Amino acid sequence: MTLDDALAALGTDPAKAADMARYHKVERAYLGVATPAIDALVKEWRSTLDMDTRLALAAELWASDVHEGRIAAAKLLTQARIRPDDTAAWDLIAAWVPDCDTLAIADAVAVAGQKRLVADPTRLTVLSDWVASDHLWSRYAVLAMTLPWAKISNPKAADLAQRDMIMGWAGQLASDTHKRIQTTLVDWLASLAKHDPARATTFMAQHGDAMKSYARKSAQHKLG
Repeated sequence: MTLDDALAALGTDPAKAADMARYHKVERAYLGVATPAIDALVKEWRSTLDMDTRLALAAELWASDVHEGRIAAAKLLTQARIRPDDTAAWDLIAAWVPDCDTLAIADAVAVAGQKRLVADPTRLTVLSDWVASDHLWSRYAVLAMTLPWAKISNPKAADLAQRDMIMGWAGQLASDTHKRIQTTLVDWLASLAKHDPARATTFMAQHGDAMKSYARKSAQHKLG
């Protein structure tokens, strides 16, 4: 499958494309294709294309800088089990993070990243370089990609060690003044509170004062 084949399969809706361009406020090509349609098409591609072809197509879709192409690229690599799960898929996902410039694209990349991190948690160390990044969506990825660790109900020792490392990064991000980081941190803590309320409460005691007032109040409300 070529890049042209993939973009043609995605289709276009000029009216919706114009609406999307206004909504996302980033200058690039938009096809006007809804996420469910991308999901259905990518699901078919994942089932029929071998891994090398998927990696090549994902790289080309991302490089196309078409909004739906970038979403599709991330979804092509969103899979719990990839065999062989060498570094190729993760390296590609991590390389995309600095290019993210909208929430929709950043979220698609984050979900793909979650799967690869859960498959091999040693990859978490890459995220430490993103905590102090000047790039908003790299900092966002630290929280968005590690959300599975907030949701572990019966963590093992290794899970707890990884969670503590992530909580250290979250503590650094508590003083980040960008609203996207603040609201994402609140959501992360709310998920943690459902599975480890004591740890979420401890975090607020240690770092709550560093958070923006609205975020601190929201977190306290969600933590009960």
